[in-house]
Amino acid sequence: MTTITRRQMFAALAATAGAPAITGLMPGVALGRDTTGVTDSEILIGTTTSLSGPVSALGVQARCQAAYFRMINERGGVAGRKIRYIIYDDGFSPPKTVEQVRRLIENDRVAFLFNMLGTAPNSAVVKYINQKKVPHLFLAVNGYKWGDYRTHPWTMGFAPNARIEAQVYTKYALGRNPDATFAILYQNDDLGKDYVAGVRDILKDAFERRVKAIPHEVTDPTVDSQLVALRASGADVLISGTTAKFVAQSIRKVHELQWRPVHFMASGAASIQGVLAPAGIDRSTGVISCGYMKDAADPEWASDRGILDYLAFMKTYFPEGNALEGYNQYAYLVAEVLMQVLRQCGDDLSRENIMRQATSLKDLEMPTLLPGIRINTSPTNYFPIRQVQLMRFNGKTWERFGDIIEGAGEG
Repeated sequence: MTTITRRQMFAALAATAGAPAITGLMPGVALGRDTTGVTDSEILIGTTTSLSGPVSALGVQARCQAAYFRMINERGGVAGRKIRYIIYDDGFSPPKTVEQVRRLIENDRVAFLFNMLGTAPNSAVVKYINQKKVPHLFLAVNGYKWGDYRTHPWTMGFAPNARIEAQVYTKYALGRNPDATFAILYQNDDLGKDYVAGVRDILKDAFERRVKAIPHEVTDPTVDSQLVALRASGADVLISGTTAKFVAQSIRKVHELQWRPVHFMASGAASIQGVLAPAGIDRSTGVISCGYMKDAADPEWASDRGILDYLAFMKTYFPEGNALEGYNQYAYLVAEVLMQVLRQCGDDLSRENIMRQATSLKDLEMPTLLPGIRINTSPTNYFPIRQVQLMRFNGKTWERFGDIIEGAGEG
């Protein structure tokens, strides 16, 4: 007796009668059933990251996720399939990203791309990926443009975006001092420019009069000269809208210059072990950022079930990683959300259904998110996390203050 699988049955139906009508698709996503990268036993996922180059410290995220998928596979996989995760190093070089993404899509034939690192690298490939109609999910970026479902319907970011962060920082600073002036150190790419845009959103016509903004390149060895110029502006507030290496440099240089602005830093660089400790704990005390995850290093969560499960995972599956490193905790959270998407897919792991489920997350509470923060997506909301809480480094840990703040999903 011949056994017919559900996949064979769907293929036969599609061949003889045409695929059934599918409703609820996001704008720009065509009907169909592309199961590239999926077999009866395996789901093939790909990513590019920076295992070398100027931000190589961030490459730990992909290695942590590889360990997470090993755990999932040991527990039976998802939908009866094991996950095979291909990681290619692009050195944070966009031309290299182009080469590696083409390799993943055309040679390896992955089902989808997951948590690719970096604004500039992802920008170099987003058009190509969308032309190929490959899900490009939960990017490790902090840019507002990654929620633009009209332009790239197959692409979705994950963390709260930089523009909303800057709006929150500016509102808080003005609440303390309505006449405050601002200095912005920003990376000269979409990430950094979003911080500038967020401040402009709040100050509007007063922006030119009250803000000094200076860019830097990701290839710059230091940002010392930029900070000297920003210090000369006499600004009351400094926003370091950049990546980890340069945030650490800005903390050190501000201290050296004996400048005492209210110092806000990018949430993507809010790692105690990876940024604040290298910058100097004393120098870092008092800086402000925003968060959406429970901090595994914070005694407040010492008996929290979500954090205990995360720590157990790290001990068993990724012991070479630092469990108190925020990059690892972020990687774990994103991987958990991806598992929710794949579970919602059931046995239909077509590219179309993966995107459909990624855009159908409703008030999803994850064990390592701060209380009150939920994940929501829809065909017209590609910002999974839009809520944050301000936090200040007290010399030992991040201390949260104020209410949960939600930003707009679409600008």
